[in-house]
Amino acid sequence: MCFKGRLPIRAGSLWRHKCPRCRGCAGAAGRAKAELPRPDPNFPGCGAAAASTQLPRRPWQHAEGLLGRRTAPGTRPQTRVQSSARGAEGRPPPPGTPNGREMALPDSVTTCLSQPVHYAICKLGFEKKDTYDIDNILSGSGEVCWPAVTEHVCYLESDRSVDYIKSIRSLGPVCESVNSYFKSLTKKQFVIHYASWFHWTNCTEVFLKVFDVLQSTQATEVALGLMKLTSCLERALGDVSDSMRSLSWLYKVYLLKGNDCPFLLRDLLASEQLADVFGQAVMNVLRVFIGSPHGLNLRNVLWHGFASPQEIPAKYCAMLLFLTAGLGQLLQTYLLQTKSVLVHQPYVIFISLEELDAFPDLNSEILSIAEELVKLSGFVLKIMLPFWIAALTAFKQSRYADSVILLLPQLEAGLRLLFTTTNKCPNRLLTAESSALYTTFDEMLAKHLDNEEVNQLPVVLEEPAMDFLWDFLNHQEGPRIRDHLSHGEINLETFPREIANQIVGFAITILCRFSDEAMYSLKEHMLIKPLMNCASCYQSRFHPISRLKKQVLECMKSIHLWPELATVPEEQEQRIKGLEGNAEANTLILMISEIISQLQHYMPQNCCSSDDPINSVLTERLLVELCDTRICTLYSPRPVLEVVVILRKISAQCHQVSQQVIAGAALRHTQWLNKTLRSRQRHNYRRMLNSIKFLSPVLRLVLLLITLELVSVHSVCKKNPFDYQQYLKFLKSVLQYTENLVTYTSPDKNKWDETMELTKKTLIKIQKISDRKLMLMHLAT
Repeated sequence: MCFKGRLPIRAGSLWRHKCPRCRGCAGAAGRAKAELPRPDPNFPGCGAAAASTQLPRRPWQHAEGLLGRRTAPGTRPQTRVQSSARGAEGRPPPPGTPNGREMALPDSVTTCLSQPVHYAICKLGFEKKDTYDIDNILSGSGEVCWPAVTEHVCYLESDRSVDYIKSIRSLGPVCESVNSYFKSLTKKQFVIHYASWFHWTNCTEVFLKVFDVLQSTQATEVALGLMKLTSCLERALGDVSDSMRSLSWLYKVYLLKGNDCPFLLRDLLASEQLADVFGQAVMNVLRVFIGSPHGLNLRNVLWHGFASPQEIPAKYCAMLLFLTAGLGQLLQTYLLQTKSVLVHQPYVIFISLEELDAFPDLNSEILSIAEELVKLSGFVLKIMLPFWIAALTAFKQSRYADSVILLLPQLEAGLRLLFTTTNKCPNRLLTAESSALYTTFDEMLAKHLDNEEVNQLPVVLEEPAMDFLWDFLNHQEGPRIRDHLSHGEINLETFPREIANQIVGFAITILCRFSDEAMYSLKEHMLIKPLMNCASCYQSRFHPISRLKKQVLECMKSIHLWPELATVPEEQEQRIKGLEGNAEANTLILMISEIISQLQHYMPQNCCSSDDPINSVLTERLLVELCDTRICTLYSPRPVLEVVVILRKISAQCHQVSQQVIAGAALRHTQWLNKTLRSRQRHNYRRMLNSIKFLSPVLRLVLLLITLELVSVHSVCKKNPFDYQQYLKFLKSVLQYTENLVTYTSPDKNKWDETMELTKKTLIKIQKISDRKLMLMHLAT
């Protein structure tokens, strides 16, 4: 779905990348490769562990970053529930209806911040009433006096680590001074003095717009500005780290030790590369505000939907804007001294947007209805209502990135409310301290809770909604909107409407589903019902099973182009000796017909003609019909994913063979017309034309086998360990055959006689397996 800078890898129609800082790529926890990852007993699944392509990461795999604060393995979460004086979030919700859709008193929740987090963000930085002179940290030329800033970071006497409580308290007046200073500037003055210091981020306009936000009194705009600022800052710091690492001879040693570049913000801020460029004291200042669970942790608290608009002080947004400019000043000096160059990684670019088209286009009437739903739906925490209204307003104003940035944390907050209600754990509605777990999308979409009990949220949301969330947030071949946005990997100015339309459309359906009967007229509105129908029919598009279906159909389309290949005119066929029928090719075609007759019992009725079984069965229509079969993708067991991985590889090899045959036949025909083929090449061309006669039905047969096995793929769990390994061995032999086909049909090989012999052996093997009824289709009947 995306393409980013270095080392692109192709999977279906989606481009992915290998980036050391991104969760979803090779080197990170969720590796973006077609191979199935090694088993991890911490993952829930059927039998053995499930793969990271399907199941969420466990808490200790991502200590912070986008996933927030985690508990160490083997420790129990320590959550705190606020007293009744601060609201009613500490008492259990009333029992839900039988279908689990009654929500837990969203009006009574006054904050989603636990008491220590609320104190740190909303009070600690306001305890010192000192007035701080801006001239102490700002030189006459407008540069940041970093020593005057870093002196406010306090350290523990025991181990000289940062004392975050004292540092936040000490930096409070400084932040206030910076905020007042920015408010005293005009936009022109700010641009003149500071615009150039934001160039290193590669998104100067975002930071200039944050200045405009500081002049506003709208709390939602401040929160939005802070989310955009922190994601862009993380991206820029990552570029600095990557650039400096690539210039260092130590980089090779670093890689040899098996270490990857940091992909968590916490680790990024603690990296040696950034400390070398900016200084450790400067990095410690940043860690007070972002990246550490012991500090304000503003980025995670906002991106996970825990903070309401009024709980984020504008002065912290101003301070981070100020610090970003100061970092630009330090970086410029460093680059001049070292004669280094800062290299920016390219943005993620979404392609094949039509694959995301799940909901119809949202017009102003639908959005107006949505605004009414937001005000009445039990899914929305009332303290978060301004975020919802701002998200819908942004969509109306064609600010699609802003709309999604605002909406994703609120979907997470609403689902967290539903999660805590259905699983009877109301205390998990709040954030937790740095030593404890708090609830994010990863936990909410998992099959099991951290205590290994079954998560009830998927039961309440139902499979279509879960598939949508997995597709858009988690699956490695999907758009992974939240990851890319929160890591600053998307150009906010060109964010596609198509994606925003899907996120907003899904949100509207969730608002409708979890609302009371008093809203019946809105839920049954003629403009809303199509959205609800689309939501109820949604099937995963980016799960490996879904990608395999797409691969099979694309490969079949390619093979169907073979009859259109240019061939030798009939009157000139005699010039190519041996072009007339080939007995061995006819034998192979007969074997294919016999295998088809064995498979008829496992195919839809009326798909076979006794006169021409190959052309009546091995058709695109049949594969489309089989691929339309709904296959459960949610929480696929590991054996299922292992089989799908191999089937996808086989399909990919078949497609490559088809493409090579098309390209090779066109080239040879052109050379034949131009009379540039030597004698040996003419004979090779003849062998190619003979081979095409049997290669087309063979490849179509392989695609049919793949599809039939896919339809019955969950039957693999019925196999005992020995039979399962034998089955995998058979699939791998077919994979080996297709890999050899790729080699033999390549332009530099052209081993067509060897292709025929290899095909004969493989068909015999398939016949034997079919006779012994060892395939999955046999188990499913």
